[in-house]
Amino acid sequence: MSTIPAKGHIDKIAIGLSALCAVHCLILPLIAGLLPALAALTGSHVHFHTLMLVAVLPLSSFALGAGWLRHRDAAVLALGLTGLILIVVAATVGHDLPSEAAERWTTVAGSLLLALAHLRNYRQCRPSDGCHKGPCQSRC
Repeated sequence: MSTIPAKGHIDKIAIGLSALCAVHCLILPLIAGLLPALAALTGSHVHFHTLMLVAVLPLSSFALGAGWLRHRDAAVLALGLTGLILIVVAATVGHDLPSEAAERWTTVAGSLLLALAHLRNYRQCRPSDGCHKGPCQSRC
């Protein structure tokens, strides 16, 4: 028996991380504008993005890769890769984009696409779809 957590759980974690990233990019500037002390508590903007990349890239790559090997759903792969690329671009060269808003919306778009990919991937691995005996335990 494998000690790797069920892939469905990894998709759930990845969806949560994508949502956290989107919330950070949309809500934090509003809160920081109203309560400057909160900005100091969150640390550097660059550090947050670096930490998110360290968590998101391997987790999403594993979950989406496993889903691709099992289901061969090109939409999941396309959504996931596009989302990852947008997130990496925003985190690594986002400061070179025309504005801070462009960096924020690039990150949000990437996070949403990645979350949609993980949601679709997760739904394909539910026992209720009639395909599996358990979450991603047997091939269709």
